[in-house]
Amino acid sequence: MTPHTLALVGATGGAGTTRTAVELAAVGARAGHDVVVLDAAYATQGLSEYVSGRIGTDLTTLLTDDPDASLSAATYPIAVDDDARGALDGRADMVPARAPFERVARAKTAEAARALERRIDEAAAAYDAVVVDTPPVASNQAVAVVTTVDRVAAVRPATPHGRDALARLYGRVADVGGSVDATVAVARTDTTATDADEPTDGALDASIGVTNSPVAAAPTTATATDAYTGAVVDAYETLFDTSLDLEFDRPGVFDRLTG
Repeated sequence: MTPHTLALVGATGGAGTTRTAVELAAVGARAGHDVVVLDAAYATQGLSEYVSGRIGTDLTTLLTDDPDASLSAATYPIAVDDDARGALDGRADMVPARAPFERVARAKTAEAARALERRIDEAAAAYDAVVVDTPPVASNQAVAVVTTVDRVAAVRPATPHGRDALARLYGRVADVGGSVDATVAVARTDTTATDADEPTDGALDASIGVTNSPVAAAPTTATATDAYTGAVVDAYETLFDTSLDLEFDRPGVFDRLTG
């Protein structure tokens, strides 16, 4: 079965999970796919940084105060400039979390987690690809996500520390009846390619290479043709078992099935 819903779970703090989700959405939309990112990381609410303007209804509202509203009530286009918007043949949408502590607490209940499962299914019916920015597997909503989506991908820094954290994440996901199906190693300027290229036994392995662009510049993959964009293209193709019709050089990029 071709996966349509994907959980990105950070193996460690600062792994780049939210940025990766945003860039995957942009590159998918660039190739004509309709992609949406759901923000299940209620504590950090990082996805809201990629939405321009005021956020009214958010994901936590749909899970608590307004369960009968359509997902579209909390859906916002990814913030890009006019040139980038013109380069996107599909949609790159966000369903952010932007809520006070009281509503965040209610969104973490078991009942709200079941509502999140339904919202993921709703998104899958409306989009070609659904990416869920997922917090560490220590909360109701994280358990709901990793046991609902078609594929779970662990995002780790391409470092020994990231590799060690990945082993712990495997155990946590297994404890709740899920599995880590893929890994995404995010390389930074101080990371050697050798570590980034090491496969993970039994899982689909993708790599996103070095980028010097700041988070505020994201999504850069909407228009760029550099090696970083090529790596995100490869990751999208690997994670969603598809091929993107994007014509530009993609040096230093790999995807590999191991096991």
